[in-house]
Amino acid sequence: MNALYVAAAAEAQNPLVPHLDELIIGLIAFAIVFGFLAKKLLPNINKVLDERREAIEGGIEKAEEAKTEAQSVLEQYKAQLDEARHEAARLRQEATEQGATIIQEMKAEGQRQREEIVAAGHAQIEADRKAAASALRQDVGKLATDLAGKLVGESLEDSARQSRTIDRFLDGLEDGASKAEATR
Repeated sequence: MNALYVAAAAEAQNPLVPHLDELIIGLIAFAIVFGFLAKKLLPNINKVLDERREAIEGGIEKAEEAKTEAQSVLEQYKAQLDEARHEAARLRQEATEQGATIIQEMKAEGQRQREEIVAAGHAQIEADRKAAASALRQDVGKLATDLAGKLVGESLEDSARQSRTIDRFLDGLEDGASKAEATR
């Protein structure tokens, strides 16, 4: 009996083989805990996981939208930059053309003013020459009449006679100068 008791005791103490009542209680407790977790905790976990997945997918979609928007803004910026460059080149060209036109106008105005100054100078020289010729005619005439009066011995103060004499004398001088130039 002792051997049976020892065999039964050895069987009861084997940790790998549980008692049937312990196995049933463990399965019931497992089913209760699993049911509780399935009913209460698992939906909350799934809900949190779904929210995270949606947030991540929404973040990815938002990032894609932001990337697309940034790309379109970049393309608009590049288009505006190209347009601004073309406008700047056009403005530079217009400024160059306007500068050339202004320079041409200023040259023409300078030429016109130079011609006016030269013409005024020629007119002034001609007026001075005529004034000098007239003054010289008078001085030469006075000297000639004084000299002729001394040579003739009579006064030639009559102005009509004096004027005719002076004119003849000067005309003779001019004819002599013309002939001298013609022979050259």
